[in-house]
Amino acid sequence: MAFGFKNHETFTRSFKSAYGLTPDAYRKQPRPLKHFIKPDLSMKYHLIDEGVPFIANGIVLRISRRNLYVSRYFAGLSIDVEFSDNPSIDFLAELWNSFHRKKGAIENIKEGGNEIGVGRASEKEGFLRYFVGVEVDSLTSHNEFSHFEMSTGNYIVCNFEAEDFHLLTTDALNKAVKYMYGIWLLKNEIKTEPAMVEVYLESSQESAAMEIWFKIADNCYKESK
Repeated sequence: MAFGFKNHETFTRSFKSAYGLTPDAYRKQPRPLKHFIKPDLSMKYHLIDEGVPFIANGIVLRISRRNLYVSRYFAGLSIDVEFSDNPSIDFLAELWNSFHRKKGAIENIKEGGNEIGVGRASEKEGFLRYFVGVEVDSLTSHNEFSHFEMSTGNYIVCNFEAEDFHLLTTDALNKAVKYMYGIWLLKNEIKTEPAMVEVYLESSQESAAMEIWFKIADNCYKESK
């Protein structure tokens, strides 16, 4: 076959092993898929200075320190997803799709506020607790939505850009997170809370941008249902 499989049965077994459903089931009811992302080795050997842009494979990164003096509040949805880099159904993409369908029911959305994604360890071993939401003026009661508070404190912020929104939220985000946790924070001996906040910025036709906020240790995040 054109993609290196001996026959259709081999392809079907491999596809189902990776994504948990057969190609036929996927064709009948398409779902977003998460694929293997090739690592960027050029980032592995470069320690970015604070405030100095770094460009690698079409991705522009900037790292800075910021103080958050007033807490920010968000309303949205949460799920537990298995922590893995292996190909699978993209449950986070499905969560975002579900959130955008229901977003109109959220009250007190802040004018000019950001959408965010928050990942941290789940109470379920081997899983990641992920929250997606929109900034609100106050934490009023929302029956079907979770709430998240981004509390005051000192943060390391990684701002990065990519050619389009899809590249930003897949390849660029994956590489930025691995670079920050695997290299930059370790080399600079900075301890952070076991969570990160993805802040989505306005995108244009030329590029898309976002920020990842890492809270320097000794402060807490809060989420309630």
